[in-house]
Amino acid sequence: MELHQISGSIAFKFGRAPRHAVIRMTGTPEFNSRNRMFIAGMGFVGQVLAQDLKNQGWAVSGTCTSSIKKKKLEEERGFDIYLFDANQPDVTSTLEIIKDHTHLLVSIPPVPGIGDPILQNELSLRRALMGGNLQWICYLSSTSVYGDSGGAWVDEDYPPNPTSDVGRLRLAAEDGWLNLGQSLGISTKVFRLGGIYGPGRSAVDTIIKRRALSESQRMRGYRRFTSRVNVQDICQAMKASICTSSSRRVYNIVDDEPAQREEVFEYARDLVEKKWPGWIKHSSEEKESLVIVKKEGLSGEKRVSNARMKKELGVRLLHPSYRSGLQSIIDQMDKPFLAE
Repeated sequence: MELHQISGSIAFKFGRAPRHAVIRMTGTPEFNSRNRMFIAGMGFVGQVLAQDLKNQGWAVSGTCTSSIKKKKLEEERGFDIYLFDANQPDVTSTLEIIKDHTHLLVSIPPVPGIGDPILQNELSLRRALMGGNLQWICYLSSTSVYGDSGGAWVDEDYPPNPTSDVGRLRLAAEDGWLNLGQSLGISTKVFRLGGIYGPGRSAVDTIIKRRALSESQRMRGYRRFTSRVNVQDICQAMKASICTSSSRRVYNIVDDEPAQREEVFEYARDLVEKKWPGWIKHSSEEKESLVIVKKEGLSGEKRVSNARMKKELGVRLLHPSYRSGLQSIIDQMDKPFLAE
């Protein structure tokens, strides 16, 4: 194993090990940075947070699922990345890495038939973290755990009642991480996220790329209320949680204005048409691709409150509604074909 000097901090570099290879560390690494974040699941939210923290001098490591993505994140972004297959998790190697970090973000969704892939071997996890440096854990969950409230407002005290298998697995994972953190004396938070959007992943991007909505997007469109949140606000809430002493353990991370998907796409179309007149071709085919489909038997109608997040974490939303968020996204675009 080699040590490489990167931007003033020491990081471990491993070769292109097979996906399930066990990574064994022979000593405790010495970081120049006092704060060391490990992000289990370097997806959309994880990458934005990782870059933000790296810019502030944090040492950041994380996991991904493919060698191609690993290479890109290491060579283009400068992160230390390890392969982790949630369907066949090698928890032993991951624990060896996690225990030498001060902060842990868990952004890997539960897997049907497995549950939370890291929690599956809780005894080994508990033993590893007891002798480690971890001070803070955050598990990213979803507002789907509330189920259907008939359109009423729900806060963190509302009894969860997930209606899907994934929602039930998420709720079980929440309990697992909270109980683990409490038993080890580690500050542990659960963030229940609304629909996530941001640059490259928004209604504006969908329209510019002329992509049809996915089946799940189309079926969710019948709801009167969908709570959503900009990725930048998720990141500032996490940083606030790190810096704020709070006995609360669960927070809803959403914006101020639940809105119907069709309303959001109509606003996005207007923004695109104003900035690039004529870009949207009003063909019957394109209109059909954005039509919202109603389907009987779907559930999940609710409006999610963010009052606790604002009061206890002191978060002032950068984008209180989808309008502010989408405007910010399109303002950063020079030409429509650059939105990828």
